[in-house]
Amino acid sequence: MGKARTAGAAMILLGGTAVLLAGCATGPDPEIARRAQTAMVGMPKADLLACAGVPDRQATAAGREYYTYVARPAVAYSPGSSIGIGAGSFGGSGGVGLGLGFGVPVGGSTSTGCEATVVIGTRGTVEQVSYPAGASLSACTPIVSNCMAPRG
Repeated sequence: MGKARTAGAAMILLGGTAVLLAGCATGPDPEIARRAQTAMVGMPKADLLACAGVPDRQATAAGREYYTYVARPAVAYSPGSSIGIGAGSFGGSGGVGLGLGFGVPVGGSTSTGCEATVVIGTRGTVEQVSYPAGASLSACTPIVSNCMAPRG
């Protein structure tokens, strides 16, 4: 009975650790990109260039400037590791074991990129911040995050 209790306690401990680590695995906050679409309206062009940097592309039409910023897709290779508990019997004897395993990356996962277009109006201030339809706002967040005041 002692072995079963030890195995149960180890499983609970490892399960709790997995939940805590999963909570740490978050990407950029998509809400920042969403708020930027209204919060940046009225921002002077000089402030935009200071916080977002030089655009990847720019164009002028009808007295307005169109700045396009690109967040390139990232390829992440992350080796995996895991801890496991097993119980079993072989040849008439039973036991409980604890093991540690390491994974070797074979492929990578890609995140989608984003393009943000910022329209500078005739008064020299931001009139609009837009993203392509269906874009992942998490992928767009790095473009505008330096321009957004921290939420408090």
